[in-house]
Amino acid sequence: MKYLSGIIFCCSLILFFSVYVSPEYFPYVGLLPFFIPVIWLINLFLLFILTLSWKRTALLHLAALIIGYKFALITFQIHPKKENAEGLKVLSYNAHLFDYKRTEEGKFDPNVFTWLQEHPADIKVFQEFYQDYTSASRNAVKLLGKDSDFETSYQVIEGNPEKRSYGLAIFSRYPIIHEGKVFDKSGTNGAIFADILYNSDTIRIYNAHLESMRINSSGLEDLDGVRENYRQTLGKLHRGSLERSKQLNVLVEHFQNSPHPVILMGDLNEVPYSYTYFKLSETMENAFEKAGNGFGFTYNKVLFFLRIDHIFSTKEFEAVAFKTHREVDYSDHYPISATFTFK
Repeated sequence: MKYLSGIIFCCSLILFFSVYVSPEYFPYVGLLPFFIPVIWLINLFLLFILTLSWKRTALLHLAALIIGYKFALITFQIHPKKENAEGLKVLSYNAHLFDYKRTEEGKFDPNVFTWLQEHPADIKVFQEFYQDYTSASRNAVKLLGKDSDFETSYQVIEGNPEKRSYGLAIFSRYPIIHEGKVFDKSGTNGAIFADILYNSDTIRIYNAHLESMRINSSGLEDLDGVRENYRQTLGKLHRGSLERSKQLNVLVEHFQNSPHPVILMGDLNEVPYSYTYFKLSETMENAFEKAGNGFGFTYNKVLFFLRIDHIFSTKEFEAVAFKTHREVDYSDHYPISATFTFK
């Protein structure tokens, strides 16, 4: 048994430290962190069993859990709920082009705009944002901007800017004094920013949608589907993690040169056990870790256990509330919101 414990301990160290290695420098290292929850639970189980048996090898598993304690903290949180917390309220949402209901049920649901208009966030950012100037019911810039007394920063990635297009958007109750695009690529992925005059301070908001995983989740609903798609899925995960690490380098360099405090939000397509997440955590704090509750899963499909939408902030901010809006079923992602105060 001691040999098995030794092997598991060594595997644990490899997995725990894999989050600090960029997929650009070590092929397929981006796949290793997906096994971290499994190895963590194995260590917990063996610690319990071996402790009951009074085996010294239990200390190896205890050491592994202590070394990997951070992964437990980023997975599950317990904080007092503060529904009415005062401060700067922000919202991030992958809107699925506001077309999810029609894809699933065959009809467009305008209630998504009603919910977003009524949400009290001061700043709202959207990934996979669809804009249609030819249709009053799909004119999202007008519905969420002018009609709601919000200023708008909309950066087109593809489409006709004067008719129908999609991209990334930032809406603000406060004045937007500067805006721009960090990067974009064919499709809906990219990153934008807006400098916002908040009271007497200027803050910078980033809205990022990193390279998608492009997993055919419907093909993983049963054992046969897993057997047929696992090779293709692993390949997509590898290519996605490699592309996201490159995009992350551009994004990190940009916000490190920001003259203002930063809040970064969006669909990063990365679970907490990833190089991207830990790289951002070196200089920023995650709102879920500071004020969230439960597991905070944000994906609204068969892979429901994924938390891939995130809100980070630099040290000038303190997250006092965080919520995953699992009651909102208008996309394949759930909206997330947070409330910040200045430290």
